[in-house]
Amino acid sequence: MISGEAFPIEPWQVRETHLDLDQLAQSESLFALSNGHIGFRGNLDEGEPFGIPGTYLNSFYETRPLPYAESGFGYPEDGQTIVDVTNGKILRLLVDDEPLDVRYGDLDEHVRILDLRAGTLTRRVLWRSPAGKQIRIVSTRLVSLVQRSVAAIEYVVEAIDEFTRVTVQSELVANEDQPEQSGDPRVSAVLKHPLEAIQHEVSEEGSLLVHRTKASKLMMAAAMDHLVEVPGRVEIDAIAHQDIARTTVICGLRPGQKLRIVKFLAYGWSSLRSRPALRDQVAGALAGARYTGWEGLVQTQRDYLDEFWDCADVEVEGDPDVQQAVRFGLFHVVQASVRAERRAIPGKGLTGPGYDGHAFWDTEGFVLPVLTYTKPEAAADALRWRSSILDLAKKRAEQLDLQGAAFPWRTIRGEECSAYWPAGTAAWHVNADIAMAFERYRTVTGDHSLESDCGLAVLVETARLWMSLGHHDRDGVWHLDGVTGPDEYTAVVRDNVFTNLMAAHNLRTAADACNRNAETAYEMGVSTEETAAWRNAADSAHIPYDDQLGVHQQCEGFTRLREWDFTDDTVYPLLLHQPYVRLYPSQVIKQADLVLAMQWQSHAFTDEQKARNVDYYERRTVRDSSLSACTQAVMCADVGHLELAHDYTQEAALIDLRDLHHNTRDGLHMASLAGTWTALVAGFGGLRDDEHILSLDPALPEEITRLKFGLHWRKYRLTADVSHEEVTYTLRDGPDGQLMIRHAGDELTLTTRNTTTVPLRPRKALLPTPEQPPGRAPRRHITQ
Repeated sequence: MISGEAFPIEPWQVRETHLDLDQLAQSESLFALSNGHIGFRGNLDEGEPFGIPGTYLNSFYETRPLPYAESGFGYPEDGQTIVDVTNGKILRLLVDDEPLDVRYGDLDEHVRILDLRAGTLTRRVLWRSPAGKQIRIVSTRLVSLVQRSVAAIEYVVEAIDEFTRVTVQSELVANEDQPEQSGDPRVSAVLKHPLEAIQHEVSEEGSLLVHRTKASKLMMAAAMDHLVEVPGRVEIDAIAHQDIARTTVICGLRPGQKLRIVKFLAYGWSSLRSRPALRDQVAGALAGARYTGWEGLVQTQRDYLDEFWDCADVEVEGDPDVQQAVRFGLFHVVQASVRAERRAIPGKGLTGPGYDGHAFWDTEGFVLPVLTYTKPEAAADALRWRSSILDLAKKRAEQLDLQGAAFPWRTIRGEECSAYWPAGTAAWHVNADIAMAFERYRTVTGDHSLESDCGLAVLVETARLWMSLGHHDRDGVWHLDGVTGPDEYTAVVRDNVFTNLMAAHNLRTAADACNRNAETAYEMGVSTEETAAWRNAADSAHIPYDDQLGVHQQCEGFTRLREWDFTDDTVYPLLLHQPYVRLYPSQVIKQADLVLAMQWQSHAFTDEQKARNVDYYERRTVRDSSLSACTQAVMCADVGHLELAHDYTQEAALIDLRDLHHNTRDGLHMASLAGTWTALVAGFGGLRDDEHILSLDPALPEEITRLKFGLHWRKYRLTADVSHEEVTYTLRDGPDGQLMIRHAGDELTLTTRNTTTVPLRPRKALLPTPEQPPGRAPRRHITQ
C-alpha cells in the first residue's frame, strides 16, 4: 500500500515528498503523462533506477503467439502486446565526472509534483555527490494535449556551493532492457528487443531514430531537438547510432549559475506511410514545438485544461481524499483519450504495460460515460475507433458461424486477443456495451451525425449477432445460452440478467436507429421484418426472478447454486487461490453484475427490487475486480445505504493512489478512475439517462457536506450544487435558454436567467445495511 505520508492530500496536485525506491514502479504509474497518442511513465530523468521503463504510442504493438495446452476451433492464434518504444525522457547528469544516481551520494531533497491544472510533472532534486559537490535540479515535463505528436522537458541545473563542471547527456534510446513481465518465455522473447533499426540521423542539437516492429511491421519515428541556455562557454556534441542518439552538453557553473535545457520531442507511427513520410511528420512536429517554444507549450497546456475543468470539475467538501482522487482520475481519463483520435483507450491508458495494453469493455462501460458528459468529442473519437474495427468484428462472427459482428473482448488493433473463452468470447455483452455507448452519446449530446456516419452499422451488426445467439423457446420466450456476464466467476450460463437486458436494449436501439435512418438501413439490407423480429426478441427476453426469495437471479438458477463457504481466513482474489471448478457452480461473485444491470438499465427495476437485490448480492460479491467498487457505490446510494456507498466511493477513488489491489506498478486502472466520477455523480448526484432524459436525484452521505459537478447535456452546460438539504441547478448556457430535466422523478425546467433551488428527496433505506463476505467490507478512510 502506498503511504499517505509520502503523498499528502492536496486538492489540485499529487505530490511526493520523498523518494521511496521500494515504491518506484507505483509512482511511475501515478506520475505518468499522456495525451492519448504518446504515453510517458513517470521514470526518473536519468533513467535509473527504474521500476518499469515505459514510453508508449497508442496502438503501436507487436504480435506474439497465444499458447494453448489444448487448442480448439475458433481460438485466436495471435496476441498483441504494446511496445515500449524509443525513450526520449532520459537526461543523464554528470557532476564533474560523477553521474547523478539517487542511490549514491546524499539526496537532501526529492520532490515530484503532478499538477492537475497545469498538466505538468515537476521534479525538484537537491543532491550532493560523493565528492561533496552540491547541485539543484528542477525538471518539468509535459506531453502536449494541444500538439498531438509533441512532448517536452525543461531541465535546469544549478551549482550551489562551488564551481562545478556539468555534463548533460540527452538521449533517445530504443530497445531498453525490460524487467521480466511474464512467466511465459515466448512473451519475454518477443518483447526483449522488439524494434528493428531503419534509419538514424543527427544534427548539432538533435537526432532522429526510425524503427519497425519485427512481426507486426509497424514503423515509428522519434526525434529530439534542444534549446540550451547557460552563461559562459558551452560545448554541444551529438551522435546517433541504430538504437541510441545522444546530445551532450558540457559547461562550467559557478555557485548560483544555471544551465537550462529545453528538450523537444516528437513521435509518430504508421502501418501505411513510407519511411520518408514518417520522418518528415516528426520533423514537422518538432519544428512546430520549437516555434511554439517551452513557454507556449506550457501556456496552451494550461489553457486546454482550464477549459476542461471549467465544466468537468467535481467539488467535494468533507472528504479531501476523494476530492483529490476524483480530480486525479479525471485528469488521467482526459490524458488517456483526448488525442487518441480514433484509436483505442486501453484499460491502463498509456501508463504501463498491464493487460498488454489492451482495450476492453471498460472503455465503453466506464470511461466513455464520463467523457460523454465532460469531453464529448473525445468520446466520439473512441466510438469511431470501434466503428473502424467493425469489419474485423464481422469476420470474427463469421469464423464462429454467427451473423453480425462479434467485437473482441480484448484487443489493440481489432482482432480478438483473449485466449480464455469463458471470460472472453463468451462475454458477448461487450457488443451491447458498445451499442449502449453509441446511444448514450446521441442521447447526451443530441448529435445524430455519429450515428448516421458510423454508429448505425455498429448497431445493426450487433443486433444481428444477438439474433444469431439467442432463440425463442416453445412458449415464445427469448433466451441467451452459453454467455458470461460481467461476473467472471459465474461463466457460460443461461440467461444472465445483465446480458439479456443489455441485448434487449441493443435490439431496440438498433430498430429505432433504423427508423431514424430508413434509407441507409434499407441499403444495408435491413427490412421491416428484421426490425420487428428485433423488437419481439427484446420484448420477450427472459429475466430470471426467484419468487421465493424476492430477488432477481443473476442468471437462470443462480440462487439455487451452492453457497460459497466463506471463512475469516479466506484469501483474495479467489481466482488466484481457488480453482474455477469450485467457483463456477457457487454463489460467489467476482464483480457487480446484476447490480450493474440495475445501474445501466435502472428503469427495468422497481425501488423494492433494487433494495432486495442489493441486499442479496452484497453478501456474495468479493470485489476481485477493480470495476466493482464504483458500481456498488452507485447502487448502494440508490437504495439509501449512503454511508456504505461512501466507503465504496473511497475504495474506487484510491485504488491507485494507495495501490489497494497491489498492481498499480503495471499501470493505472482507467475504469476505476473514471468510476470515481460515476460514484459521485451517478451515486450521490443520482444521474441517470437510460430513459433518454437527464435525470438527477441527489443525496449525500453524512461526511460529504457539499457536492458540486458540471455536465454537458446536448448544447447546454449545467451545474448541480448539492448540500444535505437542497440542490441548486445552474443552466450556464444553451440554445433556447431553458432545459427540462427530471429531478427526483418530477419534471423541472431550468433557465439561463436564474438558478433553480429545490429540496432533496429523502433517501430512506428499505432494508438494513447489508454485510459483505468476510474480509471484503470496504475500508473506511484509506489514508495510509
